[in-house]
Amino acid sequence: MKLDTINSRILHSLVLAGVLFGLLITSLTWFELRGKNDIMGNAFNKRLIAEEEEVLRGRIIDRSGEVLAETLPSETSKIRNYPQKRLYAHIIGYNSGVYGKTLLEAKYNSELIGKSNLEFFQQIQKMLSEETPKGYDLRLTISHALQVVAREQLGDRHGAVVALDPKTGEILAMVSTPDFNPNASNLEENWGSLIESESSPLLPRATMGLYPPGSIFKVITAAAAIEAGKADYTTEDLGTTVIDGMTFSNAGEKAHGDVDLHKAMTVSSNVYFAELSQKIGASTLIAKAQDAGITKSFDFDLPRTDSRIGDNSMGKTELAATGIGQGKLLVSPLQMAMLAAGIANNGTIMHPYLVKSVEKEEGNLLRTTDAKILYDMVSPETAAEIKSMMVSVVEEGTGTRAQISGVQVAGKTGTAQNEKSTESDSKDHAWFIGFAPAEDPQIAVAVLLEYRGEGGGRAAAPVAAKVMSAWLKLSESE
Repeated sequence: MKLDTINSRILHSLVLAGVLFGLLITSLTWFELRGKNDIMGNAFNKRLIAEEEEVLRGRIIDRSGEVLAETLPSETSKIRNYPQKRLYAHIIGYNSGVYGKTLLEAKYNSELIGKSNLEFFQQIQKMLSEETPKGYDLRLTISHALQVVAREQLGDRHGAVVALDPKTGEILAMVSTPDFNPNASNLEENWGSLIESESSPLLPRATMGLYPPGSIFKVITAAAAIEAGKADYTTEDLGTTVIDGMTFSNAGEKAHGDVDLHKAMTVSSNVYFAELSQKIGASTLIAKAQDAGITKSFDFDLPRTDSRIGDNSMGKTELAATGIGQGKLLVSPLQMAMLAAGIANNGTIMHPYLVKSVEKEEGNLLRTTDAKILYDMVSPETAAEIKSMMVSVVEEGTGTRAQISGVQVAGKTGTAQNEKSTESDSKDHAWFIGFAPAEDPQIAVAVLLEYRGEGGGRAAAPVAAKVMSAWLKLSESE
């Protein structure tokens, strides 16, 4: 064999070895920086499950220290107890030896069993002592008192309520119904009926449910019109309008006469917004919806589903349907609460979050969550115009049932057709989004009631009013 051939093979072997070594280093670096934490925090990690038996799992508490989840030691095992039962089933989730972990119990499993790298040596020291190692506590942004009000307002109706602080993104209350009791004995006894139920009690509707938004989407259509220079459009609203052969009607085909953008928002004119969408165009409307977070993913403490909208190829009738909140639009209650919060916060949507801090048993902070901007949805000037319209909706339009004595409220009602809506038996969804006080917003809300067959102004607005009013009173007493 020639010397040149031998040298060439040696060179190729060295190059291959170098590449493999580089891949190994890259893999180990990735594992150290990111992969290790994912594996160590995985609720199905058998090593972690074994170690958990030796640890007293941390508590989950509300913003004021109310205990929402705790571990009760017994002679034979450690029982995870949820003293509020079903109230936090769709936030905290469950921790079951049979069915695993979900939601915050799964997301923050490492913290709850004290596996933070920040405290590694202290944990080793505890394990060497006779003291039972304890996990860290999660302090939530949730107000237990407000959560109780939101759940009471939903009653036996299916739906969701999301309330947040528009200035920080802190989730103040988040309820989904129907719900379930996550305590292990109850969960295991009723598991079969829970997974087979047509009402989907295991589904966190607030974050993972997707629904047509109906007229609450007109807030985005109005924002697109203002920033595209189309806000001066006026029309004579005769109760119906025909676009490319399809008729679009107001509720009850009510005629509102000459309307501009402000009046159309106040009375929720489908005629006006269907026609306005043609002036705006699909690309402009979709772009503004995306500015508000529609279709966008973001990190959140719980699993969530991205909202959806049609694409730029939509025809005139689909564009008109989208402009009034129908068509291929699907949104979550969390997304719509963020929309209301964005208008309340001068056009800026803050990053929503549920976990305020991770704390040691002594109350010392290991980690806190800081408020940060998620999206700049509209300019402050546009937000101010829309806020004025939303105030009119509550003061003299479709949302008067959201009024709070002595407080100026801004809001928008919505009634959304869906797969169960028929002319003979209406099963429309009822929506309301809003915030209060309008001049200095402290709370933004979204309320969804599934298949109510009632308008959002009649069914959802009173729920929002009770929740907002309760928070304003609670804030005064703090």
